[in-house]
Amino acid sequence: MSFPFVRRSSFAGAMTVPFILLLAACASQPKPAAEAEALPPPPVVPRVMPVEAEPRAPATQPAASLFSTMLQGPVSSMLSYADKVRPLNGADLSAEIARIGDPGDSPTVQMQLALLLSQTRVPADLARALGLLQRVIANPAPEAQPLQPLARALAARYVEQRRVEDDRDRQAQQLRDSQRRIDQLNDRIEALRAIERSFARPNMNPAPAAPPAGSKPSQ
Repeated sequence: MSFPFVRRSSFAGAMTVPFILLLAACASQPKPAAEAEALPPPPVVPRVMPVEAEPRAPATQPAASLFSTMLQGPVSSMLSYADKVRPLNGADLSAEIARIGDPGDSPTVQMQLALLLSQTRVPADLARALGLLQRVIANPAPEAQPLQPLARALAARYVEQRRVEDDRDRQAQQLRDSQRRIDQLNDRIEALRAIERSFARPNMNPAPAAPPAGSKPSQ
């Protein structure tokens, strides 16, 4: 015995499944191009350009950095030598100057000799030390270039030292001249006083009295 409504339900169910799959496929299709273009564009990331560090002038650099840079290489050796010869007395200075002798064209030896000559307290030696430093400053050799800032600083100091010593010697000479003039004036004053005393001294041997008139001289 057949049931017609069961066959119709099975046929309807079989037709429903493809329809549902078709709807799902339509729902999963991509959006139209116009709708895709309506989306906001991705954010633009600004391009970072590398910036070179601006060179810093020596005056704007920290003092500790400049001092550390200066205390490297030949300058450090020269400062150590200056500290070693600073307490030398006259005899030791003369021996060290004789040991160095002629510095030739060596900037290092020229500066060492200049340091020694500046401590003798002789005007001629100070002038010679200043001349040696000027030679180091004007030397274009690579060996002299690291020493030139120190040479310029020492040269400026020696020029000031020479000016002070010249003023001191000039004042000492003026003082000696003044003292000599004072001594000459004192000598003249003493001579005038001696003449004055000689005029004021009474005559100890008076002349004999004249005989009275009409008297005869004694035989």
